Amino acid sequence: MTNIKDLAKLAGVSVTTVSRVLNEHPYVSETKRVAVLEAIKATNYHKNINAVHLSKGKTLLMGVVLPFTGHPYFASLLKGIARKALEHNYKLVLFQTDYLESRELDALQMLKEKQIDSLIICSRACSMATIEDHLHFGPIVLCENLKREQVSTTFVNHYSVFFEALEYLYRKGHQQIGYCVGRRSGSSSAKREEAYKDFLVKYDLHFKSEYIMDNCLYVEDGEKVIKLMKQMAEPPTALLVTNDQIAAGIVTCAHNEGITIPDDLAIIGFDNQPIAKMMNITTIDIPHEQMGENLFLQAIGEEITHKEIGVNLIERGTV
Repeated sequence: MTNIKDLAKLAGVSVTTVSRVLNEHPYVSETKRVAVLEAIKATNYHKNINAVHLSKGKTLLMGVVLPFTGHPYFASLLKGIARKALEHNYKLVLFQTDYLESRELDALQMLKEKQIDSLIICSRACSMATIEDHLHFGPIVLCENLKREQVSTTFVNHYSVFFEALEYLYRKGHQQIGYCVGRRSGSSSAKREEAYKDFLVKYDLHFKSEYIMDNCLYVEDGEKVIKLMKQMAEPPTALLVTNDQIAAGIVTCAHNEGITIPDDLAIIGFDNQPIAKMMNITTIDIPHEQMGENLFLQAIGEEITHKEIGVNLIERGTV
């Protein structure tokens, strides 16, 4: 295999000159540049990209861990990350984990082996102890409300957002309020449950475990929610829903079951996706693409930072 020394000998120039031509350095005479390019063409030379990465100390590859690629929340985060990656000439290595810890460990191992420069974890199953064990191999950025000195984070304050949404429903006359989550064991869901319990205590309301509905991720899960509610002797009069996709599914199924929105059931979604605007669904606007952009910038930055992203309640017709 032809190497840089072979090119220099064939072109009749120094190894330094060949290196400058390969790296598009401006200070090379046109005669020498042409000679090197002709030698490259004659030998069908290609850069050893691994050697280039070793010499520069960077791969310009960034890992992104996410449980699902087809979920609107993670798709929006990824869109923001990808936009900034394009601007900064980075390529992304995606790890779709389905919340399997072994797949998250694969991503961390690639960071350890310097196959990627940094790692963004959009949602995780592994422990913080595992994350901390890998921090000295490269930057790791988390998309959760976790203020630790060693790791940068971009997050929404799910406790305050959820509590304020619950109080909004309470002011509208609702006391029997339930909610849906995608994964009850997740850190964001834990914050929402904490807010929910504190809200019930503040207003002296009874806790009903059946009002918390787990594993709600996609539009078709709206049918599951309506079925669960129909089995309750005293169903909730209002729901905070994982995302707008499920909220849309609930609105559709409620209509088919003769449940009037918002008179019989008020609904607040999350994310402010286009479907929420089309179906006039009240929602919490969370700028996921902005979050993704910030995650990327933190992953290439040198300082540890914590960025809270602000949200807004969009009042429409389902409350």
